[in-house]
Amino acid sequence: LNKNKIKDIAIIGPNANSRNALIGNYHGTSSRYITLLEGIQDELSDSDINIHYSIGCHLSKDKIEGLAKKDDRLSEAKAAANNSDLIILSLGLDETLEGEEGDDGNSYFSGDKDDIKLPASQLRLVEAMVETGVPIIVVLQAGSCIDLTILDKYANAILDVWYPGARGGKAIAQLLFGHRSPSGKLPISFYKSLDKMPKFEDYSMKGRTYRYADQDNILYPFGFGLTYNKLEITNVCVKKIDVDHNYLAKVCVKNNGKAIQDEVIQVYIKDNSSFAVKNDSLCAFEHIIVNSKESKCYEIAIPTSAFEEVDNDGNRGIYNNKFSLYIGFSQSDKQSVALMGVAPVKVEIDF
Repeated sequence: LNKNKIKDIAIIGPNANSRNALIGNYHGTSSRYITLLEGIQDELSDSDINIHYSIGCHLSKDKIEGLAKKDDRLSEAKAAANNSDLIILSLGLDETLEGEEGDDGNSYFSGDKDDIKLPASQLRLVEAMVETGVPIIVVLQAGSCIDLTILDKYANAILDVWYPGARGGKAIAQLLFGHRSPSGKLPISFYKSLDKMPKFEDYSMKGRTYRYADQDNILYPFGFGLTYNKLEITNVCVKKIDVDHNYLAKVCVKNNGKAIQDEVIQVYIKDNSSFAVKNDSLCAFEHIIVNSKESKCYEIAIPTSAFEEVDNDGNRGIYNNKFSLYIGFSQSDKQSVALMGVAPVKVEIDF
């Protein structure tokens, strides 16, 4: 966000000024908590930008005040949005909505949710904000996969910060205003719906995790994550380093952006043996830091175990002599390439 181009910001949502949305389920006691609202207020304290705040809705209930009508803060949120240049919409969950089975602080009295959608109160808030026509930046605070299809369609940006910690609001503000570039990668896939997911009682791997999932049901894949900078792979060389089939990948990366960038080089492998997983499988990765306009080269070890599969009797072994490696900043599937805007480098290995 460019402070020189903004006069009014609306910060709206049930997690915008919530401490619970910072700390998640397991936490100690901090000497200070900085919510999203407070972090942005601190960031803009020396500017002339006006901040209009509204809680917008309850995290999961129909109203904020006990004696009020349904959606009692929705008109307030609309007023804040209509008088602003952009909306920072703070959505998600907290420990009262997701926990462990038997946790009576959990609103459902169990650790499992009925679905992966945002609570209905938040979906009504999203709809109202979209209707204003004001640009929307979503800051999502939760500890699990959320159905973000409506936000993917209407939001200008989505920043998933999980449960960011006691002073998460400061870190989020630094990202929003460009002091640092986002660098996180999804440790799980974000699905479009549960319709194509296997039943809970189904113990087969079909449809589970990024390695077996139906790609058409994935909104944001495992390993996905955008940045403000544009990094590119400029050179790749993969060599076998011993008779035990250990390999070493040499990868060169160039940062074409204007700022320092944390990134993750991801190496996926595809095996066509009868025991192979359905999709590509992550076999190596390397966290890197590259300065603006800098080119750096890295060495990434690919162990023998990357080429192994498990047969029907549970025995590990190498059952093929041809493999494909995909080296880049995301998976090799079409969706990942479309989201990232750059394709991983493909390297064929013939034992």
